Amino acid sequence: MSFKYNRLDKDNAAVLLVDHQAGLLSLVRDIEPDKFKNNVLALADLAKYFSLPTILTTSFETGPNGPLVPELKEIFPDAPYIARPGQINAWDNEEFVSAVRATGKKQLIVAGVVTEVCVSFPVLSALEEGYEVFVITDASGTFNPMTRDAAWDRMSQAGAQLMTWFGTACELHRDWRNDIEGLGALFSNHIPDYRNLITSYTALTSED
Repeated sequence: MSFKYNRLDKDNAAVLLVDHQAGLLSLVRDIEPDKFKNNVLALADLAKYFSLPTILTTSFETGPNGPLVPELKEIFPDAPYIARPGQINAWDNEEFVSAVRATGKKQLIVAGVVTEVCVSFPVLSALEEGYEVFVITDASGTFNPMTRDAAWDRMSQAGAQLMTWFGTACELHRDWRNDIEGLGALFSNHIPDYRNLITSYTALTSED
């Protein structure tokens, strides 16, 4: 069986941020809290940088899951924001699915909390409907490595591709010459070591 490398295409991709809620974030234990929050915001920033349609959704905000992380609403003040009254699987909410379809995109970049429920369920549903799905592993979190790995296996076996936010940004960008400063700034804002690299690059190029 031959393999076809279907790259992420910035003109055919949308981002789904599922249930990054204050209460649910407290459950994440498979990655350090500060790193996880940074990764989520990095994914949000790359979505904005590449002008990808982005959809925000929450589940049962009035319950223990809590409100959406405020930074996401600040980054995407005009994005579709679906506060689901109770559906655990976001794909069971008609408004959410309608918002996804309205993007007209066939590639879905998905992240959320928790991985085996809020991410896995809509990912499997989207795959069933023929979407190409990319799960951002480091912007999705859950209780422990065991539940995370089980979720990753389930999604990947169904056809989802597992990626990180950094790999996603690079695949969308394709070529550094498209915008060195813009991509460099994105990376620098979320990877301290990369900031050192860009600082060195800036110093060298300013001498020319």
